[in-house]
Amino acid sequence: MKKVLFPLITTICVVVIIVLLFVIGKKKEKGSRQDVLSDIPVNVFQCKKQLMSNLVSMVGVINPNNDVDIISEAQGIVRAIHFKVGDNVRTGTLLLEIDDLVRKSDMARSEINYFKAKRDFERNKTLYEQNSISASQLDLSRLDMQSAENDMTRSQKALDDTRVKATISGTINSRKVNEGSYVQQNSTIGSIVDISTLKVAVNVSEKDAFILKPGDSVEISTDVYPGVIYYGRVDNIASKADDEHTFPVEIKLANSQENPLKGGMFARINFTSIASRNAIVIPREALIGSVKNPQVFVIYRNIALLRTITLGRESDQFFEVLNGLKEGEWVVTSGQNNLSDNVKVVIVE
Repeated sequence: MKKVLFPLITTICVVVIIVLLFVIGKKKEKGSRQDVLSDIPVNVFQCKKQLMSNLVSMVGVINPNNDVDIISEAQGIVRAIHFKVGDNVRTGTLLLEIDDLVRKSDMARSEINYFKAKRDFERNKTLYEQNSISASQLDLSRLDMQSAENDMTRSQKALDDTRVKATISGTINSRKVNEGSYVQQNSTIGSIVDISTLKVAVNVSEKDAFILKPGDSVEISTDVYPGVIYYGRVDNIASKADDEHTFPVEIKLANSQENPLKGGMFARINFTSIASRNAIVIPREALIGSVKNPQVFVIYRNIALLRTITLGRESDQFFEVLNGLKEGEWVVTSGQNNLSDNVKVVIVE
């Protein structure tokens, strides 16, 4: 019996050992495959210093010359609206009428009180000249008349406030009320923008901020009108840098009737007065998102790290990096769509 059991037990042990070795091998193979699949292939570019050309190109935002809210100083039900989005209006144009029944009544009462106080003062003035009343009585009637006049002025202002008018010339950009709506005092009922003149905002580096000066000529272009060049001038340069150590610059230009621009558009600004210089550059394809909030993936020990940077000039498909990268670091130029922060990668090229 023992001779039969011993070979059987030996066979079972061998089979178990073979199965275990097979399962362990499969797990290792699966794990190695997952490790290979988790390494995302990317192309990279090494940050380096490069001579930026005299024609300095930066990206800025076009803003209206003026942008104001339409405020109702009166409260009540809207009886009539005389504007719609897109209308061109001039200063003083009637835009909206609010129910004025109570205010007309207040105005009529204040006028009555004023004319009564004025008549009393004129009568007392005659009596004073006849030595029938004292000077203090005349002064008291004069104060009553002035108080009534002030009340009438306030009533007139309250009545005028029911007729909301444009405070600047421009284009209606928004409307937030309809006929029959109830508006509160000092509530916003719309907005007007003046784009006859435009302001372009752009940030420049410390070096460029000390080279530029008000009045410098600037060339401006947009993707909306390819090949069309607008000419503006530097209006002002901030005296204090922002948190990213760049200086806001404002450029003014007259809007074009043939190729009109709108507020909020991106624009490419070319400063011709800034000299060439060496700067750390990266190719355009390394950017993630917009040039207004640029980010890149930096490779460190085969790990992709998402980093926010500050851009300066643009020249020949390269961007100057003012802050966020060091010379010699590697940035991803292809494969960013598959990346997220702190992901392992494999460099293809």
